[in-house]
Amino acid sequence: MTNQFTITSLRGGATDAIREADLDRKTALAQETATRWFERRLSLRSPLDAELPLRPGRPERPELVPPRMMEKRSLHTVKGRIALLHAIAHIELNAVDLALDIVARFATEPVPNSFFDGWMQVAFEEAKHFRMVRNRLRELGADYGDLPAHDGLWQAAHSTRNDLTARLAVVPLILEARGLDVTPSLQAKMIETGDLDSAAVLDVIYRDEKGHVAIGAKWFRFLCARERRDPARTFQELVRANFRGSLKAPFNDIARAEAGLTPSFYRSLTATSNA
Repeated sequence: MTNQFTITSLRGGATDAIREADLDRKTALAQETATRWFERRLSLRSPLDAELPLRPGRPERPELVPPRMMEKRSLHTVKGRIALLHAIAHIELNAVDLALDIVARFATEPVPNSFFDGWMQVAFEEAKHFRMVRNRLRELGADYGDLPAHDGLWQAAHSTRNDLTARLAVVPLILEARGLDVTPSLQAKMIETGDLDSAAVLDVIYRDEKGHVAIGAKWFRFLCARERRDPARTFQELVRANFRGSLKAPFNDIARAEAGLTPSFYRSLTATSNA
């Protein structure tokens, strides 16, 4: 499949992957763009690059509903595990587009090429995660699109589309960091129910996501240092301005700290809300 892609540049390949509605092609294009960029076979930008879409390409299903309409099910049933895996697949799919959007949208920012290396690594791994979860759903007799999903993740991208520092605060340092908090307990529940295959998929995601938060923390601190801003205070200001809702405890302080996100960043925000 990789040879059929015409990729004009890193920004062009990332944009085309965001626009692609066929999810097999989307994930393959994201990974092929990343591979060519890592091999330094692509320029950063080209006049031939397409315009960024307002929303990422998606198939007709799943139906997108408000988060409050998402049904909660017990993980002790196959239907409940399918529902959880479907929700994770949706998160991972959005994470592919969010990583690509950081690259495509901010390709004119004065940052080193290693910034784009990091985010294309994230995009590559999120595409891998989506495929792994989708394959596990299929093994359980289901598929992505069978259940409704919510649309809150892309709204975070929209609200921070004009500010790279705010984007880094909200996407990797809130949304991805949340995965570090909740995934270990989900893994434990999967093991408890005997679903070791799903637990193994979650283990891969958890290990990779720690690296994604670390990439976010690294570049957030880089931008703060360049602007002579205190990282923890800046994070709190940007979250209050750009994130709807509150940060939910308990936090996986150890995993967050290993990724460069210390409690001084987020502890004071647990009751924050501008919704």
